[in-house]
Amino acid sequence: MPTTLKQIQSQKQKLAPRQVLQARLLQLNTVNLEQAIIKELEQNPLLEQVEPEDLQENQDTADEASIDEIDVSIEDMYSDESTYYLSEQKKDMPLPERHTLLENLIDQLKDLNLNEDQKEIAEEIIWNTNERGYLDTDIILIADRFDLLENEIEPILYKVQRLEPRGIASRNLQECLSIQLENEENSLSHKIIHHYFDDFMHKRYDRIQDKLDCTKEELHNAIDHISHLNPNPGEGYLDKFQTVIPDVIVREDGDDWLITTNDGGIPELRISKEYQSQIEENNLKSDAKKFIKEKMDSANWFIEAIAQRRITMINVMRSIIEFQPEWFGGNMDYLRPLKLQDIADRINMDISTISRSTRGKYADTPYGIFELKYFFTDSIELTDGSILGTFVIKRALEKIIQSEDKTKPMSDDALVGELIKVGYKMARRTVAKYRDQMGYPVARLRKEI
Repeated sequence: MPTTLKQIQSQKQKLAPRQVLQARLLQLNTVNLEQAIIKELEQNPLLEQVEPEDLQENQDTADEASIDEIDVSIEDMYSDESTYYLSEQKKDMPLPERHTLLENLIDQLKDLNLNEDQKEIAEEIIWNTNERGYLDTDIILIADRFDLLENEIEPILYKVQRLEPRGIASRNLQECLSIQLENEENSLSHKIIHHYFDDFMHKRYDRIQDKLDCTKEELHNAIDHISHLNPNPGEGYLDKFQTVIPDVIVREDGDDWLITTNDGGIPELRISKEYQSQIEENNLKSDAKKFIKEKMDSANWFIEAIAQRRITMINVMRSIIEFQPEWFGGNMDYLRPLKLQDIADRINMDISTISRSTRGKYADTPYGIFELKYFFTDSIELTDGSILGTFVIKRALEKIIQSEDKTKPMSDDALVGELIKVGYKMARRTVAKYRDQMGYPVARLRKEI
């Protein structure tokens, strides 16, 4: 049958350059934002840093129209109370340029030969990976967002999963290990993970040996090889000794909360007065005028993007507080079910914007410093029909496991019974799933002599 060519007209949303810039700056933490500003100051001659003596005047003449759009005070947006974190850290040690794992992954996309639409989908996949490096959402939800079918997203997910570290954005441990072994398809290790994963996870080595008809030494070598794979691709790239600098500071203020962006030590920017005067005098040649116009637009967008970042961070943090009144009221064992989409709907922003503003961003609260992602938790319907956040269940389950008799650890059935005692009735397989997600092995592997 001859191939038929058809022209199809479709409408697709494209991000404007200033929106791309806003998204890029929003995903940066405080330290990387400062580095981005310094770099922009070096590259754009129309940008200059506001000197300390001019700072107060600059704040007094801030664009009131922009601020009136949200319920945020000048103090919330530009308070210098938070300069302590940056100033003290700079005294103690230099802050080297750091690229987060997500930034490294996004940077690798340029080598994948993706078109713009595919690159946007790949970035969405990357932004939905959790701290352990696993895909934190169902692939069908990403497909729905782009009005595509699930099988149209799969090839892009396949490519993302082969970035470094290999196995990133996997949907489960078996997929993660299989990807790392796919170049050893005929090896014993690959066969174990691909065909006998359940036996491997439960250490049923005799059964594996019988099925694969291998010697104990061959099995031992294969298991040893698997044990050297990376089960959590995201964690290997974390700097365990990195000082966490909060992006927002939350303090109780009577019956309300005062939210301050922790960027008081970051340079304030303005358009160069020297270039402004040259434009006003209007005696520039056309080429020079075009150059300055382009740099002027770029500088204004950059300043606008930094201000928008502050506004977004404050709005997101305020919404989190409103969704989690119990936790911020002092009950740290309780978090309501909360999804990124809930915040997106509350402040009328895209879910990818909320993901960028919460991933790798930290809040200094009266109860300690927490990543904003910490306050998001899935929901579960208990057998009695009540809806509860999985955070609450996991917290209760963790306390039970930590307080058990390690010489006689509880089986999953026993854990179900203990949870019922504190009011949480659920299926054994659900308890087993949560136990596994928290990194606790089965009872016989928790036993201590």
